[in-house]
This record gives sequence, structure tokens and C-alpha cells, in this order.
Amino acid sequence: MLKIGLTGAADPALVSGDVFGSMLRDALAVATGVGRRPLAGGRLPRPVIEIVERDDGLINGVLAGPYLADPEHWPAHDRRALERVRGRVLDIGVGAGRVALALQDRGVPVTGLDISAGAIEVCRARGVRDLVHASVEEHATTGHRYDTFLLLGNNLGLLEGHERAPAFLAALAGMAAPGAQIVAQGTDPYGTTDPVQVAYHEHNRRRGRLGGQLRLRLRYRELATDWFDYLVCSLDELAELIAGTGWRLTDVDNADAPYYLVTLTQAA
Repeated sequence: MLKIGLTGAADPALVSGDVFGSMLRDALAVATGVGRRPLAGGRLPRPVIEIVERDDGLINGVLAGPYLADPEHWPAHDRRALERVRGRVLDIGVGAGRVALALQDRGVPVTGLDISAGAIEVCRARGVRDLVHASVEEHATTGHRYDTFLLLGNNLGLLEGHERAPAFLAALAGMAAPGAQIVAQGTDPYGTTDPVQVAYHEHNRRRGRLGGQLRLRLRYRELATDWFDYLVCSLDELAELIAGTGWRLTDVDNADAPYYLVTLTQAA
């Protein structure tokens, strides 16, 4: 049975905080042995697992190790994405810096952007040189210009849905150099026959939302984020979201379906 209505529920056992940053700090400490004080008893938390809680009560665990992975351990579509990059790059949702570091190694000028102070700290510790702790909209006011915007690691989800996508894409357009592109990775959620997922999609549509418009919060140890929207969408839904925004879909790579890689360019 689909259970809805958990969104916004207070949990006195959880503390609001930088879930992602705290998780990445511990993941780096586990990987390198430095950077965090151990838990009581002299041990580090392992494995480091991010908890993703959905508003229907579904809970998944995500291992943090892949956030620090070298390119040989990436999904193939992420490696192919690097071949699309040109010019000055803004890596949006830089995380632990895996993509930014790979681009630096290639001599590509790249700036890592994240709203998580802990993620920025981890990136700096790992050697990412150019970092910005801000939202996309905040950074758009600085006058910086980029040739490529990267939304990898399923970060196309930052579009969130119909309400958020126009403002997000407008912010990127405001930072776009002539001929700029967005290279993004997404996931089509609709090939599943899992009754829990299918019911969630149907429930979303009844509320006027896209089927794969997730309502989530992240948890790690005693910390939890506020609830937020995150989008997984089909290519047809993506085309609808970008209509009239000044961006157009110019290339699709879905060799690893249901995962896909897209390039958006500024409309003439």
C-alpha cells in the first residue's frame, strides 16, 4: 500500500544539517585515514551510507564511496560525457570533486559549484583548485561566464519539475558564453514494473506533478536535510521542460538506458 503524507513531519531524533558534506567528510576519512575524528572507541563509520527517504516512506541506502571514484570506476556514460566538454566548465553539484579532478588532469579550466560547505571542504582537500559555495542563482549574479555546464551523477534532477526548471535554466543562460552547452545525465524512470514505483508515479500525476518528480530528504547518522524535489524524467518530459527556455535538445546518448546523456545548446 502506498503511504503518503510524511513530508514535513518532525522527527526529534534528527538534527538539521549538512548531510551531504558530513557524509563526504567521513567517506574521505575512511578512504584516506585522515580528515575526521573517529567515533567513540576509536573507529570510523564504515561503510559510509547516505540514506535517501522519499515522501511515501520508501528508504534507500547509497554507498558514499562512488562519490570519490576515479574515472575507471565510473559509469560509461559519465566517461563519455567528458568527451563532450569544451571551454570553461562549471561542474554543478561538484560533490567530492570526482569530475572536476578528472577535468583538471586533462588541463580543462573547471569551477566546482555546490551548496554543501562540507562538499566544498572535501573537494579542496582532494585538490580541486577553483570552488564556489553557492547556489546556481547566487553564482549567476557574479558575472562569470562558462562554455559548458555539467550536470552529471543524475544531477539533471536539479531541474526539480515544472515550477523550478525555468528559473534554473535561466540562471545558466545568464552565465552562458556565446554557444554554451549543458551536458547532463538523467534517468528515465518509467521502464519499471515495480508496483511501489508505479504507484508513486501515478500518485504524483494525480497531484499534477511529473511521475518521476521525487520528494526527498537525505539523512546521515543524526542529520537530516529539509524535504526537497528532485527529478527523474523521460526524454519527452525533458523536451517539454526546456520548451521556451532558450535551450534546445541537440544530442541524446541513451546507449545505457534507462540512463541517458544529453546536450542542450542555446537556441538561435
